[in-house]
Amino acid sequence: MLRLSVAILALIAMLPNASAFAPSNSRKAFVAGSFTAKASSPTRLHSAMSCRPIGIGSATPATVLTNRDLEAVVETSDDWIQSRTGISQRHVLVEGESLRALSVTAARQALTMAGVDASDIDFVICASSSPEDLFGDATSVAHTIGCTTKTVAFDLVAACSGFLFALVTAGKFLQGTNKKALVIGADALSRWVDWDDRNVCILFGDGAAAMVVEGSDQSGILGYAMHSNGGGWGELNTSYKGEARVVDTPTPTTLTTGSYNKMAMNGKEVYKFATREVPKVLQEALDDAEMTVDQVDWLLLHQANIRIMEVVAQRLGIPMEKVITNLSKYGNTSAASIPLALDEAVRSGKVKPGDVIACSGFGAGLSWGAAIIKWGA
Repeated sequence: MLRLSVAILALIAMLPNASAFAPSNSRKAFVAGSFTAKASSPTRLHSAMSCRPIGIGSATPATVLTNRDLEAVVETSDDWIQSRTGISQRHVLVEGESLRALSVTAARQALTMAGVDASDIDFVICASSSPEDLFGDATSVAHTIGCTTKTVAFDLVAACSGFLFALVTAGKFLQGTNKKALVIGADALSRWVDWDDRNVCILFGDGAAAMVVEGSDQSGILGYAMHSNGGGWGELNTSYKGEARVVDTPTPTTLTTGSYNKMAMNGKEVYKFATREVPKVLQEALDDAEMTVDQVDWLLLHQANIRIMEVVAQRLGIPMEKVITNLSKYGNTSAASIPLALDEAVRSGKVKPGDVIACSGFGAGLSWGAAIIKWGA
């Protein structure tokens, strides 16, 4: 019942811009083996939100697996991985370590930077596809950092698009009486990859990052666009597996004990999907913000593959010097990747208050979206 209530509240909060999720008249259905989906930009009002990001933090595990380490695990090489992905190493959780603990650390860092007490947070959204608890980690993280029972905490599942979708959701809630939100992106996909599959295990790392967003008379989310299409679900998924379990009822009933398959990914199709749709959705978000590419200070994409970043930047006419990336050090951390990269950029002084950042997340679902944000005051 609580999950249903939270879902209803989220839908109500988004109603003014519901057309952002509706397929345009020109959208074509996915066809087998193809991600072709022509779509015109959705028609809607300028949707700048009266809120601003004011604090950010991140945390990654201490254990690092380099490309050289993986040469002993699968048939690969450091040169092969770097040339095709841009990844040099990744941080991974080991036995006894917790993704929830990383989320707590990241959240505390974000609160400290923002100068906000956890008791003043109105709601917490945790974007994750791999929580410690099947029912979600948001409530336990909120409790651990000191939020009160007045804080509403819930999880959002949208894979590598998760943080961006959660940020837009938070922005919608902050248009009402809520004043402060904590948005977390956290994933531990090293637990779900097949470590015998050299095309997948080299890509992923674990991590968590968090952002504090507060209601303000200043617009910090200047525009956005979001999409999904389940026609491409089969190209990237971690599907339910289950193991047969006979329950000795009068007439024996065969149920299943819960488990999941390892991650399955069609890398070539996902690459084509990302390089085609991400430039378009970023342009949609810019149009929604009534801005041009020339007004963007930084481009920040989900950290999946350096080649994707290069293609997207080239198609938008943005030089690589304006692309924020830490992919080489962390690999693909799914929902954590955008805020993890932004945290490093803010703390290093690269991103300054007032900078405009064009962000895009994309991945399983398939889902993809973009938001134009202004950092800080």
